[in-house]
Amino acid sequence: MSTCPLFAVEQARDADRPNILFIFTDDWGWGDLGCHGHPYLKTPNIDRLAEEGTDFHRFTVASGVCSPSRTAVMTGHFPARYTIDGHFAWVESNARRNMPDWLDPNVPTLSRMLQSAGYATAHFGKWHLANNMIPDSPLPSEYGYDEYGAFNCAGQQMPVHQDAARAIAFIEKSAAANKPFFINLWMHEPHTPHHTLPEYRRRFPELDDAHNVYASVLSHADDRIGELLDALDRLELADDTLVIFSSDNGPAGSGRPGKITTMYDSATGEGFGIGCSVGTTGGRDGRKASILQGGINVPFIARWPGKIKAGAIDDESWISAVDLLPTFCDLAGASLPEGYQPDGKSQVATLLGEKSPIREKPLFWKGIPGRKGQSYSILDGKWRLLTSANFEVLELYNVNRDPLEQNDLKSSHPEIAGELLEKLHAWRETLPEKPNPECFSKYRAENAGPLPPEEKPAFEFDPSR
Repeated sequence: MSTCPLFAVEQARDADRPNILFIFTDDWGWGDLGCHGHPYLKTPNIDRLAEEGTDFHRFTVASGVCSPSRTAVMTGHFPARYTIDGHFAWVESNARRNMPDWLDPNVPTLSRMLQSAGYATAHFGKWHLANNMIPDSPLPSEYGYDEYGAFNCAGQQMPVHQDAARAIAFIEKSAAANKPFFINLWMHEPHTPHHTLPEYRRRFPELDDAHNVYASVLSHADDRIGELLDALDRLELADDTLVIFSSDNGPAGSGRPGKITTMYDSATGEGFGIGCSVGTTGGRDGRKASILQGGINVPFIARWPGKIKAGAIDDESWISAVDLLPTFCDLAGASLPEGYQPDGKSQVATLLGEKSPIREKPLFWKGIPGRKGQSYSILDGKWRLLTSANFEVLELYNVNRDPLEQNDLKSSHPEIAGELLEKLHAWRETLPEKPNPECFSKYRAENAGPLPPEEKPAFEFDPSR
């Protein structure tokens, strides 16, 4: 793997290389922000990012579910290239869905590229590029992180609410060492189980139980984001730090309050269940698990004082999660490994205010195997095509004129649908048929059965890690 020459790293550090804090939430819908007009959710700290930065309305992730969405961020590739189409679960489920048991730690990763360019790298929060139920899966440190505290991974599980405190300590250490930092802060909220605290529930006494729980967990997450912003101010690092807030996919559940139940998750503990998942898509069709806009068009707010325009809205530029790796490497002066080609492109100019209403590089989606409805999609220029699993044309949209995809044009533009279908077929032919067997757990054997009790992962958190 090629790396930046030392002189180039030092030169970049003296110029405009920012620290990078990437906040990636879990199931946070586009409409679940005060600055996006939500009637009762309070997100003053995220709203502050929008006031001091630019709110990009047409950002899309690479999947409607967690693990493939995160794979795209880590690799700069469409997750189907690694046969990662759904969430990582126990090995029997992974095998049944033709998935590996973890993301290959040997593929080029964003964290390793920035690490090679002289950045201090850390990951705090959700992982889910494996699963805590698979104890022989690689740890986050094997992907290019100097430090981590995580859950939904092998080993000990970090409590979900310790993410910001751990990140602040890492920022302080990096600042003391005069070293630029890259932090993935992948928050649990508002994924189930919903872990509430009484002080946050008391903030919303007028709401019924389901809406109260949902508002309280988002308010708690927003407070922790505020702690991070305050730390950057205190350390006089705000002007030197790119902060991005986004989500891995659209909101879970139906959006309507349901039965109030509790549930237990082996990675995060006990909390409220899916009946409290009342997130909103801001008028977009589809939700989590869908490759419609409600599942993939999520919040994306970027702040870099003096560089990114403050108080601005970009509702024209189509930015994708696969663009983050080349964008961050561009900003960091990090070389891409020899032979590596990202599926995305650097969007530095877009972040700095140059709008890109026509996307030059196409985007592809492969949905969850076995689901009915939209299973594959391509966005090429101003057109997006959605098909079924057997490539039957379902929908065609001019996304520049119709970003919320309300007016299906497949009947009036059959020639465009046909051209896009050919491109989608050609892309499908580049994908592997089977996952890499080197990414199989030792428990993936015929009739593997349940995990032996003596090998179940520990759930206590070791603060020394």
